[in-house]
Amino acid sequence: MRTSVRSPGHPIRHGVDDQAFRLQFDGGAIWNRMVAAGHRLPDMPLVEVDLGPIHLNRLRDTGPVVLVFFRHAASPECEAALRRYRDALEPTLTALDTHLVAVSPQAPDRLQAVKRRNDLGFFVASDGRHALIDAFNIGFTSTGADVILGTGRSVLPFATVVAADRAGVIRFADIHADWSTTTDPERVLAAVRTMSRSAG
Repeated sequence: MRTSVRSPGHPIRHGVDDQAFRLQFDGGAIWNRMVAAGHRLPDMPLVEVDLGPIHLNRLRDTGPVVLVFFRHAASPECEAALRRYRDALEPTLTALDTHLVAVSPQAPDRLQAVKRRNDLGFFVASDGRHALIDAFNIGFTSTGADVILGTGRSVLPFATVVAADRAGVIRFADIHADWSTTTDPERVLAAVRTMSRSAG
């Protein structure tokens, strides 16, 4: 799935009726505001749970960047997706000199648990003010999420994977309305391999 967005917008409000919300999403009412291939990767600061502040532009100095957005450390669906990406993405991305960054709006101290519990060797970073999530227009307001996020905010991201080349151009963007389905790792690897061939 591909979407398009140029400028940050307001988070989408997620109503009580999840089924109706997914129908709205799938119907295309909000697609034209979301991140898409061809857009630029903004240099938003993130807080990595072990390293502290990291900058996307500095990561791009040494290779492409793949961003995997997830909700929080207490989500079983998100945790399963991160394990899948650990096993199916991380080894090949490392071999291709590509950075894998998992991004959540949860506070860094709460994200440490998911990194430790699942032995994640890639970056796990907090977008506590959901600045990057807003820039991509992939956020929605979920009442009560502020309690589990620990940031005083209630914005969660859709299940999203974004890949950008070293020039900061987004070459791949895949967004799902919920976490019952996630991006196929092979699609991400195909996009990164194409970027690597183009760079060579």
